Amino acid sequence: MSEGMVSSPCPIASETGAQVLRGGGTALEAAVAVSAVLAVSMPHFCGLGGDAIWIVADAAGEAEVLMGIGQAATAACADAPIPVRGPEAALTTACLVASWEDALAMSRRSGSGRALADLIAPAISAAREGVPVTPSYHYWLTRRLDEARAYPDFARVFLPDGEAPDIGATLLQPELAETLQSIADQGARTFYEGALAARIAAGLEAAGSPIRAADLAATRCRRAEPLRLNYRGEELLAPPQPAQGLATLEAMGVLAQFDMTSLSPGSAQHFHLAVEAIKRAFLDRNAIADPDFGPSADAETLLSPTYLAAQRKLVDPARALPWPQPWQHGDTVWFGVTDANGQSVSVLQSTYFDWGSFVMAGDTGILWQNRGAAFSHDPAHPNALAPGKRPFYTLNPGMSLREGRPHLLYGTQGADGQPQTLVLLLTALLDFGLSPQDALRLPRFLLGRTFSDSRDTLKIEEDAGAEVLATLAALGHELSPIEALSPLAGTAGIIRRLPDGTVDGGHDPRAGGVAIRVA
Repeated sequence: MSEGMVSSPCPIASETGAQVLRGGGTALEAAVAVSAVLAVSMPHFCGLGGDAIWIVADAAGEAEVLMGIGQAATAACADAPIPVRGPEAALTTACLVASWEDALAMSRRSGSGRALADLIAPAISAAREGVPVTPSYHYWLTRRLDEARAYPDFARVFLPDGEAPDIGATLLQPELAETLQSIADQGARTFYEGALAARIAAGLEAAGSPIRAADLAATRCRRAEPLRLNYRGEELLAPPQPAQGLATLEAMGVLAQFDMTSLSPGSAQHFHLAVEAIKRAFLDRNAIADPDFGPSADAETLLSPTYLAAQRKLVDPARALPWPQPWQHGDTVWFGVTDANGQSVSVLQSTYFDWGSFVMAGDTGILWQNRGAAFSHDPAHPNALAPGKRPFYTLNPGMSLREGRPHLLYGTQGADGQPQTLVLLLTALLDFGLSPQDALRLPRFLLGRTFSDSRDTLKIEEDAGAEVLATLAALGHELSPIEALSPLAGTAGIIRRLPDGTVDGGHDPRAGGVAIRVA
């Protein structure tokens, strides 16, 4: 019997998607419904003012990527380093809503035509009637409280009493409900060219953002071919540039040349080889950029057997490569959906940093992303800011095919942490044969800086064990233990389609998400 599944970090969103599947909807239609609810329930990580990348495959393994990435405003400039918050960071348009339009167009090709208005109706209700404040929401708002208070419009919406609301309190977003209702009534393009677009542009201009109505009108979701890598007979799919999917595949290509199956999951050598493979990939990642604007990373070369073999020789199984390298911060939301017909969707949506730019688009209830902060102000850099250009992108949803059919859907929150977590999850699933939930429960590492520790150390969850930590230190890793199941280690999810048509999966124990099976 064929089954479907929805996995997301929000139980309300997962159940909304499951209801679409139960009603005969496609995975793409369920994904739009999930995406809209997440935009309401997790404003600290994603929303209408952000972007999304989708990997979509049908039952036969025909795969495509929806690159829902906004572009830099025409008036954007970088005469100095770009700030990470505020209106000068809110310099790229938002493409999430445009990606809904393309996703539903793909769904119609498969014979299903549910209306956008019906699919986002639960999100409208959630914004109008309220959703509970989650531990994740409370954690990240408390962390940013002093910074957030400096933005009055943000505080008006998310700090009505001047403090972070308690866990379980009701978060009401009536302005966002009205915005979603406008999209339901007038269609997705009203976000970019209609009356709503005019309000958004006016609100952003008043806040000091360089985005104007013409920039919104020029925003389009793009369709692209996924990058591919064979890993022990499994075909791994990742989004192309300017996203960092290339880094994940390069790291996996290095690990493919080691006998990983001789190791134990969560052992010191498992962590060591994964960290060292990530370092090799990150050293190449600086060239990732929008290929429409000049030189960018050569994906064909970086994923070639010859290059990966050379990279493997640079990994010392007995010694850590000294670090630091530049660190990319950011937060996001992963969710996945597969339906009874095998259509499968892996999505990441984000406003970049937790709470984005802190800039609200007027009275629309839309919190705008700070993705523009990912640009370089160095005109010689591949990721240099230019009008109409898409920035380097941390969003990195994944999918794998087995015997040409969708097998694994996976992804995680966490910017630079995304490739790191994905390497651990994929080796756990493909080399060690762990179940999705056991893979998600494994201790994790995070190489680089965090807001609570500016040193370029290897953060590792302390439940890895004293022996593992001692061995890693002896190999030359500078360690900073963090608490078990730490929010710093990302919020990941997995769906696995089995050969008999059944599914299993899970969502991260580091968050309150759920995976719901639909028979």
